[in-house]
Amino acid sequence: MEFEESGIGEECGVFGCISAGLWPTELDVPHVITLGLVGLQHRGQESAGIVTSDGESAHSFKVHKGMGLVNHVFSEDSLKKLNVSNLGIGHTRYSTSGVSVLDNCQPFVVETLHGKIAVAHNGELTNAMRLRRKLMRHGVGLSTSSDSELITQLLAFTPPLEQDDTPDWVARIKNLMNETPTSYSLLMMHKDIIYAVRDPYGNRPLCIGRLVPVGDISRKGKINAETEGWVVSSESCSFLSIGAEYYREVMPGEIVKISKYDVQSLDIVPRPQGDPSAFCIFEYVYFARPDSIFEGQMVYSVRRRCGQQLAIEAPVEADLVSTVPESATPAALGYAQKCGLPYIEVLCKNRYVGRTFIQPNMRLRQLGVAKKFGVLSDNFRGKRVVLIDDSIVRGNTISPIIKLLRESGAKEVHIRVASPPIKFPCYMGINIPTKEELIANRPEFKDLAGYIGADSVVYLSVEGLDRQRPDKSVAASRAKEENRGPRQDETDASIERENDGAGPAGRSPKIPSPQILPWKLFRDSRGDTQPATRPAVGKKKRSDANGGRRGGGGEAGEVFLSGRRARRPLRGNCTLHPVSFSRRLLGRRLPCANFWPTSAGVAELSRLGPGLCLRWGVGKACRKKDKY
Repeated sequence: MEFEESGIGEECGVFGCISAGLWPTELDVPHVITLGLVGLQHRGQESAGIVTSDGESAHSFKVHKGMGLVNHVFSEDSLKKLNVSNLGIGHTRYSTSGVSVLDNCQPFVVETLHGKIAVAHNGELTNAMRLRRKLMRHGVGLSTSSDSELITQLLAFTPPLEQDDTPDWVARIKNLMNETPTSYSLLMMHKDIIYAVRDPYGNRPLCIGRLVPVGDISRKGKINAETEGWVVSSESCSFLSIGAEYYREVMPGEIVKISKYDVQSLDIVPRPQGDPSAFCIFEYVYFARPDSIFEGQMVYSVRRRCGQQLAIEAPVEADLVSTVPESATPAALGYAQKCGLPYIEVLCKNRYVGRTFIQPNMRLRQLGVAKKFGVLSDNFRGKRVVLIDDSIVRGNTISPIIKLLRESGAKEVHIRVASPPIKFPCYMGINIPTKEELIANRPEFKDLAGYIGADSVVYLSVEGLDRQRPDKSVAASRAKEENRGPRQDETDASIERENDGAGPAGRSPKIPSPQILPWKLFRDSRGDTQPATRPAVGKKKRSDANGGRRGGGGEAGEVFLSGRRARRPLRGNCTLHPVSFSRRLLGRRLPCANFWPTSAGVAELSRLGPGLCLRWGVGKACRKKDKY
């Protein structure tokens, strides 16, 4: 929930549909896309758009875009104007770059010598400033502030003007992927083809579904009697409502061609120097709908297991477990199941109030908090409540909820967070504007429980979250590789936003092998310290997971007393304590690619070089003068 109320949001969702077999089709493509976008509404509520084509002409695109929810933008009249279509792509937007205006609505359409192309993009380009300057130097005019327009113009512009133009769109897409390695999952439509593309790091999700004939739908002219068409979407949750079945994921770096005949994997663009993939972990933690499938597992199952792991790490004497609806509900159920406590709802959600993280203006978000929840006081009056949340980002919205519960009769309120603390911004499609806004970087974090009014606060550890990932072999295998310098930095988003004075971009100093990096770099500057043995003044001693102490809040694996810190061992994790580490390995601040954080992945920070990092620690190239 804290993601919702803190302005932390994902950029958008993309959806495409193409009819299989002979055209014109009996499949109502515009309505299918509209229903698909409704299934992706949680990924963006600012605007929506659809572009369709009959597939016969490269200039036959029909476009309808507007501000607001999908159901508000598309009426029956507007869908009729998009009809007589055999394929199309759609988009629902939340702005992480650019402003919330109609001009920034997607899909973007541009005319080329070889016909029109339409592009829908989920993500955020980390080197958008450099690409914008490059296009403008070549005389390409840009009409919006969205970096997604850059992709459209780069596809139309590539190859460079001094070379012969080519209608080979696969070559153009590969050139684009070489220009900007992150972050995008995008759909490109040209004439009778939809191209589905995912960046080499796989930062944002993208999957393909197969439309199954329903009822008495005619199969005449179909290439395959079992296939009515193909769909591609940011999340598989949008498939069920349109009668589609999950087919497969688009792999990181893959270019997939979807036509009326079949689905073809054309190429896979490798990551620079074989870097590990960087799927955004917060798709699991918060962004995705729980019925979506990523990496072969359902999001709901991952969240429930996170709750079970949190119960192992941070049990507490209480009477019931509840949740801040709705994204934390699976974690709360897992926590209750593991602890043997009843799960009882204490808050009810006003379903007619939208996901307030979508509102980019802080004042609008704060207004949304007041009217978002009702209180079920009869369920918890006089009882000790464990409230599970998916995150605490700024810490300015969980506090009113705790106050509301106490005023309604809660005896105690213990907060358990189903993800580790967030310490750094991300510039890859998540709106976390500045480091200073994050509660984990503010003085209040030392006494987080006192600051928000809770009896205790404990986060899920990085190791605990990492245990829920489907494959732990990537970082471990990378750690065995021989030492080599990082790749050249192709990012500039963070340089534009925050310059640490580390020298010119593109410098790639040598760095030591992960095998020889001392673990002291990955420990907090306090080192391993013994936990405190007495409670804070004015607080009774309570037995719980914190070694018989009441926790106050803070980093995973640590406990804070109300008013003072109770120190505990840090388990050798630098990803939760990147300050001393990052200052020693500082090259400059870089955008976050949200790697799965692993123990072996700690060493990965030294290997990745400029341009990539963990969600809880920024990966940087070290300076040559640093000594190890």
